Amino acid sequence: MKVRTLSVLALALMGFAHTASADTKIGFVNSERVMRDAAPAVRAQQRIEKEFAKREQELQRMAKDLEALQKDLDNEKPKFSEAERRNKERAFGDLNRDFQRKQREFREDLNQRRNEELASVLEKANQAVKQIAESEKYDLILQDTVYANPRIDITDKVVKALSDTK
Repeated sequence: MKVRTLSVLALALMGFAHTASADTKIGFVNSERVMRDAAPAVRAQQRIEKEFAKREQELQRMAKDLEALQKDLDNEKPKFSEAERRNKERAFGDLNRDFQRKQREFREDLNQRRNEELASVLEKANQAVKQIAESEKYDLILQDTVYANPRIDITDKVVKALSDTK
């Protein structure tokens, strides 16, 4: 008797869920693609690259200097006097610490700026998604799912909407 009652209840719930889902309009947005392809995201990436290009070049120059100094120490070690060797090793250690500090600061500053820019892009993207949802009468729009049928993917619409904004 209990099994029959549970079976009837399960069938009723499945029928209810089916009729409820027939009227539900669901969309999906691939936020990774939006953050990579949308015009505001591309502009933000270009601003960041331009802003940090000089510091990145300085770090690359320091890395080359460190490499050259290391080779000099390795190849010419026997030719140096004890004092010269200590001075060169000290100079290498100082330059290496300075390089590591600047590299860490660069990464921290870059990550902070990237997060600021991406937050702005994400806000615009969320506004675009909301406008699309309201104008096209979506009940639910999901982001970053494990799987979404391409039929419900509205990422292109969001990228296009963002491309139309400045």
